[in-house]
Amino acid sequence: MSVHAPASTEVVGLFRELLGDDAVLADSRDLERYAHDDAEWAPYATPLAVVLPGTEAEVAAVVREASARGIRVVPRGSGTGLSGGANAVDGCIVLSLERMTAVLEVHADERYAVAEAGVLNDVLRATVAKHGLWYPPDPASSAISTIGGNAATNAGGICCVKYGVTRDYILGMTVVLADGSVVKLGRRTAKGVAGYDLTGLMVGSEGTLGVIVDVTVRLLPLAHRERRAVVGSFASLTAAGEAVAAVSRAGIIPSALEIVDSVCLRAVDAWQDLGLPHDADTLLLAQVDEPGATGEALADGIRTAMEGAGALRVDTAADAAEVDRLFLARRLAYPSLERLGPVLTEDICVPRGAVPEMLARIQRAAADHDVTIANIAHAGDGNLHPLIIAPEGDDAAKVRAKAAFDRIVDDCLALGGTTTGEHGVGLLKLPGASVELGERVVAMHRAVKDALDPAGILNPGKAFPG
Repeated sequence: MSVHAPASTEVVGLFRELLGDDAVLADSRDLERYAHDDAEWAPYATPLAVVLPGTEAEVAAVVREASARGIRVVPRGSGTGLSGGANAVDGCIVLSLERMTAVLEVHADERYAVAEAGVLNDVLRATVAKHGLWYPPDPASSAISTIGGNAATNAGGICCVKYGVTRDYILGMTVVLADGSVVKLGRRTAKGVAGYDLTGLMVGSEGTLGVIVDVTVRLLPLAHRERRAVVGSFASLTAAGEAVAAVSRAGIIPSALEIVDSVCLRAVDAWQDLGLPHDADTLLLAQVDEPGATGEALADGIRTAMEGAGALRVDTAADAAEVDRLFLARRLAYPSLERLGPVLTEDICVPRGAVPEMLARIQRAAADHDVTIANIAHAGDGNLHPLIIAPEGDDAAKVRAKAAFDRIVDDCLALGGTTTGEHGVGLLKLPGASVELGERVVAMHRAVKDALDPAGILNPGKAFPG
């Protein structure tokens, strides 16, 4: 027999009795603020309450009570997601981990750290840097996104072409399961293969299998890196894509390789006045971080690849401030475009060799559907972010934008790509994920979900097609 969730007033009272008044939000403005992430157009409902536990024990108590009463639980970090993965659903509470902000341990000799789920990515990086260590994954939202949310979505970032994504650095974690029980997953050793990789299963599961309350991350030495930027200016998006393929063919693995088109550059400069070049259609920003002659040789190799692909101009920068300025433009592209109107964000990933063709198809989709599409990309690993802009209140443009969105996903899959490279499936990518995964693999997902969350209370309807 199914259990029906109680009314919102009863839910608020229940959790205030459990956690205290200040740990449960019920004001309509708070409910709206926590009801959705940064994904435009992903559906959401109004939660019954927003719950703010501060300890592992409190998270477990909340989930245990919710499970007993049939209340759905939507875990949330800082709400920076772009796929609707943290959006509230009917009859749910939003469980925010934002108060769990302690870096619990940094072990310099073994090169790992333990951080609660609400620790911001940049705070973790700054903390371990004091011990001569480095946490590489760097999503563009690193200043405002949490390590728990990064793990739940397997976040990527600008340097991931060389250093990998979040999954590559998660050694273990503490997870509250759907019945409120607490499990410790993973290890703290450099190697270990005991049992199934349940840590890896939780990374990228978008809160559908458990609530991550802390993570143990692998760290690298904070070695001296001499950053050099190589910036190619191109007459077209596809020409920049050809340069990406040329860098890959040359066997060069830059520490970053990013595309920023003129729409993004103008939007960033209009907002921040960074003095960015406006005389090219697309910039390709490359960075290497090897010291000395090795770094110089790699930078020269990238220059050669860009020139061979028809760059209008290739500039270099070794001054740290100049390198930071150029890559700041990439990090600010999304919020700059948001100032122009609602942005529907793609997150496709194709084989590196298919980048030029995929970029050409994106441009055709923009023309055929009469929409503005700005382009940024982690081009070095084929992860493209077409940003579809529709003016506020223009319903017809919104329909055309959604049609372009769906077509881009179809084109990506036709080229051997995946519907999401780092943002997660959430709600926006469910149709594409259904095609990509196929019926049998979706059934495997369902079997795992049913085994760990038989009542279906944890973030229902997200991460994989139902």
